[in-house]
Amino acid sequence: MKTILEDDHDFICDIQAPCFQNLTKEEAEIVRAGKTQVIFRKGENLTKQGAFASYVLFLVTGLAKQYLEGDGTRNYNLKIILPGEFLSLSSVFNDNTFRYSTVAITECRAFLIEKDAIAGIIKQNGMFGFNIIRRFCEQNTNLFSTIGTLVNKQMNGRLAETLIYIDSLRTQCEDIFQLLSRKDIAEFAGISTENTVKLLKTFEKDRMIELKDKDIILTQPKLLEEISRKG
Repeated sequence: MKTILEDDHDFICDIQAPCFQNLTKEEAEIVRAGKTQVIFRKGENLTKQGAFASYVLFLVTGLAKQYLEGDGTRNYNLKIILPGEFLSLSSVFNDNTFRYSTVAITECRAFLIEKDAIAGIIKQNGMFGFNIIRRFCEQNTNLFSTIGTLVNKQMNGRLAETLIYIDSLRTQCEDIFQLLSRKDIAEFAGISTENTVKLLKTFEKDRMIELKDKDIILTQPKLLEEISRKG
């Protein structure tokens, strides 16, 4: 992790993201004064499950993987974090530890914003507070959906849903599959790497996907959607 100072050429002098546009000049200055700009290299943790959370992260550029840590040998991936998303919003609402880990899968630039600064602005700026709460609810909805998939679907349904989800990110990152290992895909689906490899070969044999080294091309997405829906 590298901190970006004001005299660095990488320094972003203003808060340009849409979510900050409803701030008054005074509120924007509070955010600027309470933020630190950092670069996370590929493979570095943006958040660490169980660690003390004194700030909220806002991802400016890059992609990161959010996951729950398991028993040391197996994790469960929750989602890919895209630019413009917040991490650890729960820390604003009296949650003092990170509930999940996040690792950079490309180089990431982020703002670390003191959670007290965000909390103070939420209390006085209704529109900003509304947008933050909406994002927080969206994150919770995604989490419940992920739990539902894990509990209710069989292996082929989980993997089909995982492939559809990852493929949907191609508009933001064309080579998204090439950034993920087969183990990463397995941990999104909640199944073993061995079973993931076997099912991918089965999907390819049934001509629903095409495997090109690490890349995966969805040739019959509607069939995968049906498998995902039936579970």
